Amino acid sequence: MSNAAAAAEGGAAALQVASIGMDSSMDVLYEDDVSDNSIPDIQKITKANNILHPWGNAVTMNLNALLLENIVSSSYFKSYLVEVTNFQQILEEIYYNVQHLEPWERGTRKTTGMTGMCGGVRGVGAGGVVSTAFCLLYKMFTLKLTRKQLVSLINHADSPYLRGMGFMYIRFCQPPADLWAWIEPYLDDEEEIDPRSGAGDLMTIGNVCKLMLTKLDWYGTLFPRIPVPIQKDIEAKFHERLARRRAEEEKKKPKEERHASRERSIDKTAAGSSRQARSRSPRDRDPKHPRTRSPVNRHTDDRSVGSRHERTRDERDKDGRRKHTGYYKCKHHLRHHHCKKHKRRCPTKAKKQDASSSSSSTNKPRSPRHSPSTRK
Repeated sequence: MSNAAAAAEGGAAALQVASIGMDSSMDVLYEDDVSDNSIPDIQKITKANNILHPWGNAVTMNLNALLLENIVSSSYFKSYLVEVTNFQQILEEIYYNVQHLEPWERGTRKTTGMTGMCGGVRGVGAGGVVSTAFCLLYKMFTLKLTRKQLVSLINHADSPYLRGMGFMYIRFCQPPADLWAWIEPYLDDEEEIDPRSGAGDLMTIGNVCKLMLTKLDWYGTLFPRIPVPIQKDIEAKFHERLARRRAEEEKKKPKEERHASRERSIDKTAAGSSRQARSRSPRDRDPKHPRTRSPVNRHTDDRSVGSRHERTRDERDKDGRRKHTGYYKCKHHLRHHHCKKHKRRCPTKAKKQDASSSSSSTNKPRSPRHSPSTRK
């Protein structure tokens, strides 16, 4: 049995009480079994925990100041909801009049051209027509819902907007430390709801609950901020939940598919390690094998150590040079071919210089020697 189904069964008793009509009294008509594991602990109702104390501001319900001002000054809240005095009337109003969960009616709020703190996401700027959903949400806050009433609201079967209003009440009014216990059993709920005004954003109840735990923005207003340690704990629980789900899906697979997926993961790991071995840093390379671009490999596999020593001098000279513009040149020639020092150090230049000097000395005519007899 899934958590959502267990939570639904846990709130079945409260739902039956709500269906026959409930008054505004705080008396508990029944008590849940504390040892029953099918009901989430936070939804177990007793005489001691039936009263829900609101968290945060006891007057504003942690709402934005502009949004709260529009709610209180709206004709719907002042003229009609003032006559609503019990939870059953709230259920009927939500069932017949709520069609979305946005704070503003569609097209009534202009936020174009506003930046900074006047931006539409912060709710500070030009107001509009406040929605019926948020008027009823604040009315529920003034009635101070009990645990029994809230459990019946989030497990109601008649309309998804009844459940959505219950989760929004939890997000605005309950302590951040209790949010995971309230919402976690419904993260896999597949019932669909469209919280956007004018439709166009259809999602499941589970996705709505996830957004309430992970995001602050809610269609033009902000949820109360969750403290950083609690937010980190919620994110860690999401990761644990995802890992547990993957493990369960892996167990459901046939044995052959599990072995095949395991082999694929091993192959990916081996491929990653080989790529990492090839892409070593310069510090990891062997200093005995410097990086050169010589096209001739000095340590070929087909030559033994003795045969390398038996090579001729021309071959060794050719191996020590680099090919450049069709013939081999040494490294010094590639760098210093333009300087005078190169003529003395480069073997090719030295040979040419020696050859030219020797040829010039042989071709130079000798000066005639004067014999002693010719002297005067």
